[in-house]
Amino acid sequence: MLLLMAFSGPSFLHPSSASRLNPLLFTKHRRSFALSRFRFRRLHQRQLAVAASANGVFTSPEIAKTFDFASEERIYKWWESQGYFRPHYDQDTVPFVISMPPPNVTGSLHMGHAMFVTLEDIMVRYNRMKGRPTLWLPGTDHAGIATQLVVERMLASEGIKRVELGRDEFTKRVWEWKEKYGGTITNQIKRLGASCDWTKEHFTLDDQLSRAVIEAFVRLHERGLIYQGSYMVNWSPNLQTAVSDLEVEYSEESGTLYHIKYRVAGGSSSDYLTVATTRPETLFGDVAIAVNPQDDRYSKYVGMTAIVPMTYGRHVPIISDKNVDKDFGTGVLKISPGHDHNDYLLARKLGLPILNVMNKDGTLNKVAGLYCGLDRFEARKKLWTDLEEMGLAVKKEAHTLRVPRSQRGGEIIEPLVSKQWFVTMEPLAEKALRAVEKGELTIIPERFEKIYNHWLSNIKDWCISRQLWWGHRIPVWYIVGKNPEEDYIVARNADEALEQAQKKYGKDVEIYQDPDVLDTWFSSALWPFSTLGWPDETAEDFKRFYPTTMLETGHDILFFWVARMVMMGIEFTGTVPFSYIYLHGLIRDSQGRKMSKTLGNVIDPLDTIKEFGTDALRFTLALGTAGQDLNLSTERLTSNKAFTNKLWNAGKFILQNLPTQNDSQSWDSILSFEFEKDDCLLKLPLPECWIVSELHSLIDVVTISYDKFFFGDVGRDVYNFFWGDFADWYIEASKARLYQSGGDSVALAQAVLLYVFKNILKLLHPFMPFVTEELWQALPNRKEALIISHWPQISLPRQASAVKKFENLKLLGEKEVLALLTRLDLRNVRFANSPPGNVDQSVHLVAGEGLEAYLPLADMIDISAEVQRLSKRLTKMKMEYDGFIARLSSPSFVEKAPKDIVRGVREKAVEAKEKIALTEKRLSLLRSTAPVPDC
Repeated sequence: MLLLMAFSGPSFLHPSSASRLNPLLFTKHRRSFALSRFRFRRLHQRQLAVAASANGVFTSPEIAKTFDFASEERIYKWWESQGYFRPHYDQDTVPFVISMPPPNVTGSLHMGHAMFVTLEDIMVRYNRMKGRPTLWLPGTDHAGIATQLVVERMLASEGIKRVELGRDEFTKRVWEWKEKYGGTITNQIKRLGASCDWTKEHFTLDDQLSRAVIEAFVRLHERGLIYQGSYMVNWSPNLQTAVSDLEVEYSEESGTLYHIKYRVAGGSSSDYLTVATTRPETLFGDVAIAVNPQDDRYSKYVGMTAIVPMTYGRHVPIISDKNVDKDFGTGVLKISPGHDHNDYLLARKLGLPILNVMNKDGTLNKVAGLYCGLDRFEARKKLWTDLEEMGLAVKKEAHTLRVPRSQRGGEIIEPLVSKQWFVTMEPLAEKALRAVEKGELTIIPERFEKIYNHWLSNIKDWCISRQLWWGHRIPVWYIVGKNPEEDYIVARNADEALEQAQKKYGKDVEIYQDPDVLDTWFSSALWPFSTLGWPDETAEDFKRFYPTTMLETGHDILFFWVARMVMMGIEFTGTVPFSYIYLHGLIRDSQGRKMSKTLGNVIDPLDTIKEFGTDALRFTLALGTAGQDLNLSTERLTSNKAFTNKLWNAGKFILQNLPTQNDSQSWDSILSFEFEKDDCLLKLPLPECWIVSELHSLIDVVTISYDKFFFGDVGRDVYNFFWGDFADWYIEASKARLYQSGGDSVALAQAVLLYVFKNILKLLHPFMPFVTEELWQALPNRKEALIISHWPQISLPRQASAVKKFENLKLLGEKEVLALLTRLDLRNVRFANSPPGNVDQSVHLVAGEGLEAYLPLADMIDISAEVQRLSKRLTKMKMEYDGFIARLSSPSFVEKAPKDIVRGVREKAVEAKEKIALTEKRLSLLRSTAPVPDC
């Protein structure tokens, strides 16, 4: 018998049928999210009348053995049907409003979606329970390039080309596709439990949002912030459109460095410069040869001219520039400003001409002479062969290239000078910078403020036109027969454009609209206010919910989307569109690698939900830290599925030990306890006083963490309290009152179990909405759905002395007898008011003032057998440890083995050393308590 002697409070007994004690029972701060070896003792089975909701959704004859993941869809539909996702209107309460980052309408759910849905839904559910009018605005993006590609491929499978259909018919086909398949991503997001107001769902090509886009373009043009010009862009030869920087992915690839002779004009046959280039086909666009002014090898040629090979003697100047890298290649740089971003900037600085040698489909144009019409890569091969024949090819060598590829089509992107529409960004960026400086906008985590400031301080003008058919048509009309670069009309519609044109050019004027569409990010930049009715600032939703509260998204689109929303929000509404920006990291595999189909390490969230449940997935994703990448593994998911099961089993135990609904006398006793009051807490016995005090402390800590967006801390704190304190300690202790006591002791245990568990469900609901709602609906005497229940009250009373006494006991158990307790078959554990009669044969532990523990070892185990068993185990452990040390002492292993293998061996060595120390401590304890043999 382990006797816990307290000097106040009634006794409680552990049931005599108890199984082995949980090896982790005495550990307060266990290794986070490790699977417990505790096996919940199966209680006698009996019918349980589960309290049902008004519509019977949650009615069940008895609580199931485990939580059924299939019930998640049922619960979600019930929430939605009851209108719980829609905000209630309270003009005296500041609403919590968040706009969902609109996923592509072509999209299919991936872990990035799962991450943002989880984090945003946590914020929304928490604020809803806090009583704030809460609006989460959902929607999807028309995804210009992605959607057009999908439909083009579909048509290609039918043998149809886009150009054969024409613009109107093709656009009609895209809308048909959208209506048929566009809801897929929305339904998948619902699977994650997203409590959005779906009655306010938007699509970026909706009529109202399209009006906002046109209005924004017109106003920016009127303010002199939109202009047309020829500049270098990322060009996709396959899609034949400009693409944004975000849609370009760079990869390290094996390539070739070509060394080519450029003869010096007027020099001898030995006077030439050797240029090293990875793209020889662009030499037809060379406008200069550059060397470093400090490079003595070529200084004598500066000011002279060189002859561009294969161009029938075209001369270009040889210049010097400090930006030329003397150590790259030969130290001689060909300047092709029509096909290289750096060359383009240098040419503009020096006033050099820009020569384009490429058509929009990636073939060479007439500037390339005999190579006109050849694909860029075919031209490269033929040109090199011809250079060899002419004696101008020096050599080619292997070289690693950083290749820009289209995110959508995979083809190599071509830097190309093209006439496009641009937004002047500097004046917009200045206002966005000031918003952060003045504290109007807070970025979480704070370190991203520096990145935000750096980008906005060095911002470039934004190319907003795309050569596509699917998207918002640019609201610009040209005059037939006039110069399109000078004579054009910007208007809100064709009628307005014609009216303006007639006033300027006469009644017979003819106009035609710009064929290009706007960059998808342009409409996305208006998302926080266009979805609320802007440009109609008298719209009820705009007045009620703008500016919004929070913008949550991945840190990788801080520049491409978030900063642009800030700039557009300030420009058009005069205020920041949201007060907070919360940036999450990327989801990686268990080894920290980016998930990709090539590596075969992609974890599908829908498959994960089927195997582990939505709650386990959400809990796992939410444990990360803002801005930090999260390594996801099946081990973590398995562990948190076990947490779901543990929560379910705890609810099952509590429900099976509550009185029946018609036992009014028992319920009167249970409901008589008012744990929120000081005088009630003071009267509680030590175990109950401790667990209620710990709960009240937890509520305060967790509420602060929620308010500060420390979601990982919330998850860990609630997990540790539920499993380490409530399930492993108090539930075990309560069994004595429930089964061995009677009267008030039973009611006390039932009241505490119910009170603590209800509050745990509330604290966990934003993380794990489905299992918590299902358990909540099974609880008696609840008044409402958990999703709209009131958040627990903070600053509730607690007894520090009770907490200290109980924590001391647990620490003693961890430090001195934890390992031994894993082997004990305890017959009972009880509190008493005096020491036991066999105190001299017990291990005596002082847990604090007023609390002592006595462990009568001799009556419970065969100490000699235990010593022998542990001695053998210790010998084996030391051999394993020596093996680890031997490997780590070998330089060849440490230096040549993969780093993750070496790290693993080091971790095993540390773990083995800790086990050895613990086992030696066990043996010391056992030997000190061994009985002295009779003489």
